[in-house]
Amino acid sequence: MRVQRRRLVNASLLTMSGLGSLPALAADSAAPPPKKLRLLILGGTGFTGPHQVRYALARGHEVTLFNRGREPKAWPGAVAELIGDRNTGDLKALEGKRWDVCIDNPTTLPFWVRDAGRALQGRIDQYIFISTISVYADNDKAAADEFAALAPYPRADPMAETMQTLRGRIGELYGPLKAVSEQEAARQFPGAATIIRPGLIVGPGDETDRFSYWPVRLARGGEVLAPGDGSDPVQFIDARDLAEWTIRMAESRSFGVFNATGPDEPLTMAAMLGGIASGVRADPKLTWVPTEFLEAKQVSAWSDLPVWVPGQGDSAGFARRDIGRALRAGLTFRPLPTTAADTLAWFRTQPAERQVKLRAGLAPDREAELLAAWKASATPGG
Repeated sequence: MRVQRRRLVNASLLTMSGLGSLPALAADSAAPPPKKLRLLILGGTGFTGPHQVRYALARGHEVTLFNRGREPKAWPGAVAELIGDRNTGDLKALEGKRWDVCIDNPTTLPFWVRDAGRALQGRIDQYIFISTISVYADNDKAAADEFAALAPYPRADPMAETMQTLRGRIGELYGPLKAVSEQEAARQFPGAATIIRPGLIVGPGDETDRFSYWPVRLARGGEVLAPGDGSDPVQFIDARDLAEWTIRMAESRSFGVFNATGPDEPLTMAAMLGGIASGVRADPKLTWVPTEFLEAKQVSAWSDLPVWVPGQGDSAGFARRDIGRALRAGLTFRPLPTTAADTLAWFRTQPAERQVKLRAGLAPDREAELLAAWKASATPGG
């Protein structure tokens, strides 16, 4: 009964967001847009935002950015830029203006959504909120869809939370904060909200190295420590695929909640490394090291060995989220070798000091140490 109750609570959010109004869409991303849109993008200068801007301009839309103006970009067309600060509630630059669609990229704090709703009430037709797959309460069930229970927020008043009150707990509370933000989006924009829940976002421009580690590591060559036995599932999405699909969701006026990760067919860790190797033209020697050994050596899934989580137990469903709704709404994917090659090419343009130490993954000496320990343990009498 408890599971059913959670399902009904989440179903009410989906209904408020217009889940039942999904139109049939063509998957042809090259098709011309049905009309020219006036787009307001909150943020726009981070990881996915610039891809949205460039794609929107290429498709003939008018683009306005609203942010703090701290990361100016050179755009391939006219882009209006408004300055404000959502941390302090300064949204004056939005007053008296109208857009067809607002895309909210950077929001983690629920009061940002509340303030955007107040500022834009009656002056947009669609609000697209970029959320996260991390909103879910559990990851133990394969093929869980958008109706799965959301993570509850454990503190007293999520609307009172700021970066200062969180005091370093943002990582721990990221998913629950996004879940509350989704609910606020549905309240502020009833019937006009589109909630997109990406998985791991990858590709050129990723400053976290949570995917970049693998193209860089495979291209370096030599013996590579690979986690598990190769059968664990993985899911992720190229930032460009996410950004371009988001613009097409604005063009098609698609409302509701969508898991947005990929690829469109199940992918294992072994197949992922094979696709990356193909993209970076590498022929690595992979040594698969069992999960139990890695856990005993305190090697962390996701951070020490990015993208990967064990495909059993509490994380059995983490990389098996159902993405059927997004696929039916026209989400498409670049080939994995293309993403890998482009990511490596981008990484090699970074300053030397940036390339020396990746921000995720095993350091070379730690990897060598683990490989030696695994071989010693696997040797009779070792």
